[in-house]
Amino acid sequence: MMQDTEWLSRTELLIGRECLEKLMSAHVMVVGLGGVGSFAAEFICRAGVGEMTIVDGDVVAPSNRNRQLPALATNHGESKAEIMADRLMQINPELKLHVIKEFIMPGRVDELLSGHFDYVAEAIDSVTPKLTLIKAAYTKGLKIVSSMGAGGKLDPTKLHVTDISKTYNCPFAQQVRKQLKASGITTGIKAVFSPEAPDKNSIMFTDGTNFKKSAYGTISYLPATFGATLASVVIRDLMENDC
Repeated sequence: MMQDTEWLSRTELLIGRECLEKLMSAHVMVVGLGGVGSFAAEFICRAGVGEMTIVDGDVVAPSNRNRQLPALATNHGESKAEIMADRLMQINPELKLHVIKEFIMPGRVDELLSGHFDYVAEAIDSVTPKLTLIKAAYTKGLKIVSSMGAGGKLDPTKLHVTDISKTYNCPFAQQVRKQLKASGITTGIKAVFSPEAPDKNSIMFTDGTNFKKSAYGTISYLPATFGATLASVVIRDLMENDC
């Protein structure tokens, strides 16, 4: 049965039929559906990617509403993965969607990455599970783009896309870079980062649940800009050399 692609007519006008068909045949995993990952997932879906796997074990909290796509005043306590799944299917009812409602735990990563993925977009904000996923994807030879720290920053014009080895002035990226190097990985991971120094006065400390010990304050648009950039890397790389 032929897919209805009328809703993608403006996309096809820009990138052409061959590229559109390549996106429609691709399978992209998005891990983390917070302020960065939720927007990345939506933009990847709206670009016409035909198969997606979304992963997140969290539920909506009141403090999410300032920046996260699934968060509303009416859905506190509901699964972010379920909310995003419903939203993505309403955008594209023909999307082949896999929903994994769990936090990334180190012991589960290999199993989660055991399927075929054309790209992995990673937006985890806790270092340990983030590193585990990146290292596993790298070992398996999967294409991956990783979001660095979006908290404590205000200027969206400072975002860059580069190899993890070339990130700078980002404390989160520094932690990731250091621990990847200890595992023998120095290059080969695309990263979205901002060299804007985070506002240290906006940091708060947490109870360490799900490997997260602290968090910075955030503004509405900055994580979304990270998410849009993350999605753009996935989409442009999927079309590279063939379109």
